[in-house]
Amino acid sequence: MLVFKNTFRDGVGFDAILVTLALGYLVLFSAFPLVYNLVMSFQEVDLFSLASFDRPFVGLDNYEDVLTRTEASSIFFNTVKFVGISVVAQLVVGFALAMFFQLDFPLNTWLRGLFLAGWIMPALVVGAVWSWIFAGDFGVLNYMLQALGITDAKIFWLSNPDVALYSVIIANIWLGVPFNMILLSVGLAGIPEDVYEAAQLDGASRIQRFFTITLPMMRAQLGAVISLGVIFTLQQFDLFAALTQGGPANSSNVFQYWSWQLSFQYYEIGVGSVISVLMILFVVFVAAIYVRSTRHEQVM
Repeated sequence: MLVFKNTFRDGVGFDAILVTLALGYLVLFSAFPLVYNLVMSFQEVDLFSLASFDRPFVGLDNYEDVLTRTEASSIFFNTVKFVGISVVAQLVVGFALAMFFQLDFPLNTWLRGLFLAGWIMPALVVGAVWSWIFAGDFGVLNYMLQALGITDAKIFWLSNPDVALYSVIIANIWLGVPFNMILLSVGLAGIPEDVYEAAQLDGASRIQRFFTITLPMMRAQLGAVISLGVIFTLQQFDLFAALTQGGPANSSNVFQYWSWQLSFQYYEIGVGSVISVLMILFVVFVAAIYVRSTRHEQVM
């Protein structure tokens, strides 16, 4: 007992306990669900076999089933469109806001905090707010468009197959912009001011300083924002649940919501696990590209 007390008094062995607890947490809540999901993707799992563990091994049949479904191609392109437009728009708007808030003006801190207030809201709450905005009969957006004379007829944003996906994209852009702004603001604050002053003395314009100083020195932050943006956008589920539920007719459906539908609405749990595995592999691929690029920059 004395040796045990002396060990913790000197700090020896306590770090090993902390590492063990952290590893146990990762194994229990991260590694085990991933492996369990991977195993189910090779099994025939439905509502009855989920509890009985009587799950026949089907090999790659679930993967073939997912890839050959008629709705798979449209959902794939919806996912690419949702991720691509969201990440690019969040990056551009977030970068513009980050540069704007680098300026010194009254109420700078208050306005920045106002932008962050939307980011800390749960996505389901954000989805409920945007469902009121997009409402066809009494929505704020239709009222503003008609008041400005932009349109005469009401637009049913969430039930029109042509615009339903773009409605979710708009809500997701609004939700993700503050996070991009925070990360990019940190990068902009780390650029020495004397570099800009020297370039200005040499006659460089604002645009030239942006492309020759700001963008090159923000490469690491931009890579992090793009990588995290892709990962977070692929995880976005709540907005689809609150706004369109993947409809109408799968026009706004994406992989993450489709996986939930197959698993918990149609109880094709093995098939739904396949989509999760494919998405995890893509996220790992994106993360590997980012890690490799940052290592290359450190070597340089």
